[in-house]
Amino acid sequence: MEINVLMVDDHPPIIEGYKAILSFNTFGYTINTVVAYNCETAYNIITNTIKPIVFDIVFIDVTLPPFAEKSINSGEDLVFFVKQYQPNAKIVILTSHAESFVLHRILKDCKPEGLLIKSDFLSDEFLVAFDTILKGENYYSATVKNQKHELISSNKTLDSYNIQIIILLSQGVKTKNFHEHINLSTSAIEKRKAVIKDYFGITKGTDEDILREARKLGFI
Repeated sequence: MEINVLMVDDHPPIIEGYKAILSFNTFGYTINTVVAYNCETAYNIITNTIKPIVFDIVFIDVTLPPFAEKSINSGEDLVFFVKQYQPNAKIVILTSHAESFVLHRILKDCKPEGLLIKSDFLSDEFLVAFDTILKGENYYSATVKNQKHELISSNKTLDSYNIQIIILLSQGVKTKNFHEHINLSTSAIEKRKAVIKDYFGITKGTDEDILREARKLGFI
């Protein structure tokens, strides 16, 4: 059985690793793989109507070089286009982030058939996930399974930019360097910090206060 796969990740060695694992599948699949290393290339592949490829499954990393012209800032933003142009494709989100609020957002907004934390799985589980999803079932790696009930029942949401700001703060990135990671002006970032503080019930405070409340509520 021939399977068309799109893999989107900004680390070529990781994609080669996934391709190698799938090539050793024992399920009788012949894998045809197309790769993209950034949002722009992935967008062009997904939306190609001249020589379209019908994909059976699309693997998308969350953190990718953005495509500013189309306001596509992450793998999550690409999901919309996959669903529009490749409605029958199974979507698998891959991420290094295991923060509960990130997983909650992905499950709620992207509704992928698969959600895998990169540190969770080895090659055998990757193959099992691949086969399970192709057969019409959802698959979540261990961290997601452990948190899924709490994540789905949670009503805490922040938009993707605000969440990226919290992640950058937790990584120790200075506000003056945020422009290297996120497509927002310094003034826009400061305004969003004020929104985050309001969301956490912080009347006055610093970045450390944001991080303290984010940790207390299980966001990081």
